[in-house]
Amino acid sequence: MADSINGGNKKEMSMELRLLLAFLLMGAIMFSTQYFFKPATPPPLKKTAPAAQVAQPAPENATTPESTPAQAPAAAEPAEAATASAPTSPATPKQALPPYIIDTGVFRVVFSNQGANVRSWQLKKYKGNDDKPLELMNPAAAIEDPYPFSLYIPDQQPLARKVNWAYYQPAGDPVGLGLTYEFSDGHTTARKTFRFRKNSYLVEVSTELAIDGKPVPHMIAWRGGFGDLTVANPAGNEKTLFYDLTANKLVEQTARSAKNGPIANGGNYSFAGLADSYFAAVFLPVSNAAVRMATIPDFTRTALDERSQAFTGAAVSDGDSNHFELFVGPKDVDLLKSVNPKLEQVVDFGWLAFLAKPLFLIVNWFNDHAVHNFGWAIVLVTVVINFVLFPLKLSNMKSMRKMQALKPQIDVINLKYKNVGLRDPKKADQNQEVMDLYKKNGVNPMGGCFPMLIQIPFFIAFYKVFTVSVEMRGANWLWVTDLSQPEHLAIKILPIVMIVSQFVMQAMTPQAGGDPNQQKMMKFMPLLFGFMFYNFPSGLVLYYLTSNLVSMGQQWFFNHTEAALAAARSVEPPKKKIGRK
Repeated sequence: MADSINGGNKKEMSMELRLLLAFLLMGAIMFSTQYFFKPATPPPLKKTAPAAQVAQPAPENATTPESTPAQAPAAAEPAEAATASAPTSPATPKQALPPYIIDTGVFRVVFSNQGANVRSWQLKKYKGNDDKPLELMNPAAAIEDPYPFSLYIPDQQPLARKVNWAYYQPAGDPVGLGLTYEFSDGHTTARKTFRFRKNSYLVEVSTELAIDGKPVPHMIAWRGGFGDLTVANPAGNEKTLFYDLTANKLVEQTARSAKNGPIANGGNYSFAGLADSYFAAVFLPVSNAAVRMATIPDFTRTALDERSQAFTGAAVSDGDSNHFELFVGPKDVDLLKSVNPKLEQVVDFGWLAFLAKPLFLIVNWFNDHAVHNFGWAIVLVTVVINFVLFPLKLSNMKSMRKMQALKPQIDVINLKYKNVGLRDPKKADQNQEVMDLYKKNGVNPMGGCFPMLIQIPFFIAFYKVFTVSVEMRGANWLWVTDLSQPEHLAIKILPIVMIVSQFVMQAMTPQAGGDPNQQKMMKFMPLLFGFMFYNFPSGLVLYYLTSNLVSMGQQWFFNHTEAALAAARSVEPPKKKIGRK
């Protein structure tokens, strides 16, 4: 069935916003429980057809085509000068040839002359969770035309099947970093050219397609999965993206956006392509021609998971024939900027970018110039943040000490209304008396939530840093093998230590007077936080644990100062004077 291209893009709630809502919800629960418990008496897409065959990665010892007569090196003409074959071109021999392997120092790319597409694209300097060189394509994709650099022609599916499964004639270049494929059946002609560079993540790609000499519009596709497919839920990390120069913004789409069918976009784009959390494959036009792009939902499995998942496929074009520079590699900020200033936008720090990006740069600086370890860099930056915020925290500590000193007076109010039900109008009077007492003594009843509230923006910013910064990917610290992922242990140590630190911190913090039921509920908050953090990136848990430990030291210091005693004395009721008889 031919693919159709529809418009539409439903915006999804970001993970940062979900985290913020989770924290705010917990804060609301902590604050509102006193109004719901009666105070006690004071003390006492659409699925495509399976492909005809499933890709198999080329063997590691596969010989390069230079060793066979059929693929003897020959100087290939430049992509710009290439022209479509005439309709009288002789037919290409139908012959399967050994895979053609190109090794640039950063890539190991395996081409097949069947379809003139890629059967393996590995990043040699990065590894997956299987501890093997990172494979960026999905060799197990079971969809039509799944291989990267197949031609996408949604309104001419028979033609697409022909050119994507036909045997092409290859010719390598003299230095082994280029390759040209040509096909002809006497009427249909196709040509694909690839030019690699030594130790570079940039590739030059061009394609042409014609019938009887007349150019046929087509798109270059990368479908069936992209990026690190060894992580949990790889499909959920994948998206298409393009940078719209006219609107001056980055636009992202997912398979869910295209659930009703492929989405077509077009305009003046700086780049367009695919990305997951840490890697990108983006096409950069070499001319001022408008770029067309399609986001395609691909339901398929991976080599590590037999379940069908909705991966996001992409297809791009800049005219009847295509000529792009292609960046395939890590989303390293400095590397991206060196390729194209706009390409830095691929690293999306989210709506808290004003905080997340500086945090990343500071942690990166400490790693490069001081401790040479991202784990210890996180610890140092966290200590600095907590000491910078200490004046604000000190004000909150004084307020909490005042609330503790006001407990006897609050108990008197609670005793006065001990038989008042939740629906009794007098309940509002009780709450008002408590609030008036707080107001009179300059106490903020939300003070207990302040330590959590002040952490929220830093927590979300650090979360974003760990989910988009490839520099953090694979960074180790002590027993932690990858700070960007949860600990790879049966029992995760950092979250458990964090829970213990939460309980200790709770015991050290002055307990305000109030509903005992609420106080009992608060004792379970560390367990709730531990549950939340258990599967978060280890670096994020390390940040929060370090923050807890620093806060414990600051609380201990405050508890042993005159300022704590002065705060308590400031809210004591005046003593009654005893007159002389």
